[in-house]
Amino acid sequence: MIKKLIAVLAIMAFVQGTMSYAKSNDVAVLKNKKEKQLMTVLNKVDSPEDVKKLSKKEMEALAQDIRNGILKRVNTIGGHLGPDLGIVEATIAMHYVFDSPKDKIVFDVSHQVYPHKMLTGRKAGFFDPEMYSKITGYSNPAESPHDHFVIGHTSTSVSLATGLAKARDVKNEKYNVIALIGDGSLSGGEAYEGFNNAAVLGTNMIIIVNDNEMSIAPNQGGLYKNLAELRETKGKAQNNVFKALGFDYYYVEEGNDIETLIKAFEKVKDTTHPTVVHIHTLKGKGYEPAVEDKETYHWQLPGFMDKKDNGANVETYNSVTTDYLLKMKSQKEPVVAITAATPGVFGFTPDFREKMGSNYTDVGIAEEHAIAYASGLATNGAKPVLALMSSFVQRTYDQMSQDLALNNSPATILIYWGGISNADMTHLCTFDIPLISNIPNIVYLSPTNKEEYLAMLDWSLTQKDHPVFIRVPAGELVSTGKKDTTDYSKLNKYEVVEKGQKVAIIAAGNFFKLGSQVKEELKKQTGIDATLINPKFLTGVDEELLNSLKKDHTLVITLEDGVVDGGLGEKISRFYGNSEMKVLNFGAKKEFTDRVPLNELYNRYHLTKELIVEDIQKTLK
Repeated sequence: MIKKLIAVLAIMAFVQGTMSYAKSNDVAVLKNKKEKQLMTVLNKVDSPEDVKKLSKKEMEALAQDIRNGILKRVNTIGGHLGPDLGIVEATIAMHYVFDSPKDKIVFDVSHQVYPHKMLTGRKAGFFDPEMYSKITGYSNPAESPHDHFVIGHTSTSVSLATGLAKARDVKNEKYNVIALIGDGSLSGGEAYEGFNNAAVLGTNMIIIVNDNEMSIAPNQGGLYKNLAELRETKGKAQNNVFKALGFDYYYVEEGNDIETLIKAFEKVKDTTHPTVVHIHTLKGKGYEPAVEDKETYHWQLPGFMDKKDNGANVETYNSVTTDYLLKMKSQKEPVVAITAATPGVFGFTPDFREKMGSNYTDVGIAEEHAIAYASGLATNGAKPVLALMSSFVQRTYDQMSQDLALNNSPATILIYWGGISNADMTHLCTFDIPLISNIPNIVYLSPTNKEEYLAMLDWSLTQKDHPVFIRVPAGELVSTGKKDTTDYSKLNKYEVVEKGQKVAIIAAGNFFKLGSQVKEELKKQTGIDATLINPKFLTGVDEELLNSLKKDHTLVITLEDGVVDGGLGEKISRFYGNSEMKVLNFGAKKEFTDRVPLNELYNRYHLTKELIVEDIQKTLK
């Protein structure tokens, strides 16, 4: 349970939820003298109009107040730290120069939105614990007219802002449209597409490139070499990707100096040309640990300012994966570990990356490219292992279908954090099963323990017939201590773990434990000794086994830790459609939930042993 709690907290830290904010002028409650010192100028700033009234000295004090709020909130509930600390001065300068919300500022990925929220009437959510749950860590129009989109994923701001600008022009309106992009988001494909389109608008379109020399981990890719060249030459390098696209270009070396930024933004305000302002900032500014270790402090769990290393060295699915990959490399196998800019999620630490050397690739925030890259590697005899967060799978749909599955490239794709969670609506991990399992040629596996996971990895990296996805179990590592001898080349063969009668429980992956609990509870309440089945495969049905259940079973229930629509359970229901077998599918409803407590979701979806047994009894009657 501890590991599961840590995983949930990590998700919450990575994805601060989206909930409606009551009133934009709520005042933070600071209860003592020490707390009141955290907000010396911010206490009189309730909107951008108040920022415009401040002196230079007051704005510098305001920057410290904002950093105090970031540290206080993140240390209490977790969240993005380094990116927000680094963009404070630029946010103050933007609101001093531009006239939000008439001038529309679009934040990319919302890694940099905390200061903006504090300046637009939402400071209470950073200083008053009772208000923390009332605002999100992301841009959200339901909270404030100063936000224009619900944004949680990356590389989107330029495309969204280009649409705002075009709509403004066709309606013959006049105001500035500003897109803030940075923190690695330039490596995403949509960013390139947005820049390409924005460059030919021929109208007011201002893109602020926040260059803090980092993504989540260190930047990867040729574009960042040009950014480095521009930094080294103070924006005067002959090679300039932004000018090449057709933008007017301005460079600001002192990206954390409010006065310098104000002058730069005043220069481009009301421009009639697509313009890039390239600002050089310091990620983590104001909190020395975040400056020294930018990757670790990109986001943090609650209590990071007080945490102590307990020296624990517990085996996890992350460590099992990295140990496996290092072993493969040591055996001279052509294995290539791949991540799309989120190595920390999978335990791909700097030490691991160094040991993997050229057998490791970070493609940047570019999951689409990562899938095609893995397909190319596999086609040419290498053994790619790409790790992805479930929440980011939807970015890859076309590439999964066309570049990977259509070519039957034998790549291995690991899906992490798949399952129902209390995350916010922008980072739900409930949709990967239907997204992946309904594409032809793909084999999607769902292990329930360490031994199954290792056996699936072994098979996937030796077979040459299919792209194989593995849904890495969530929570604490489970080990049986016995080697899994399943022949996974026999596709869609389920394992009968305990043979019973009348009721069959097909429990996949994370929910296998729940299936065992339902079996026990059902026997306790009714005397029925149910059959317990571990399907292992999410992409097909075991027709032979399902047909055999018709002899001495009247009800089959399916349990899957994800959305039911299009999932494994519906495949089994469809199989039994023309028979007398009754089927109950348990999983999540197709909906965007928003930081709803996990126990509330489990009750809503009848995912407790008591509610499931109650439904079984009603159906049998």
